[in-house]
Amino acid sequence: MWNERESPLRIEKRFEFEQYSKISKFMMKIEKLCKERDVYPNISFGKNFVSLSIFLDNKEISDKEKDFSMDIDKFYLED
Repeated sequence: MWNERESPLRIEKRFEFEQYSKISKFMMKIEKLCKERDVYPNISFGKNFVSLSIFLDNKEISDKEKDFSMDIDKFYLED
């Protein structure tokens, strides 16, 4: 589940991984999706996690942002 935050308005989620090699594959999928959908989240990662923040242009999440976040969730579940 993505968390909604304010100041600034955004949705964010942290993804946990058991192996660092899975983070690399996950990040490559995110990169491709960003270019396809023209959505560029803030990304941070470490040894066993990736955190994404998608800053919202409007006062609520758009379909574009919803679809993007759902696709990210699918990538995570595939691995």
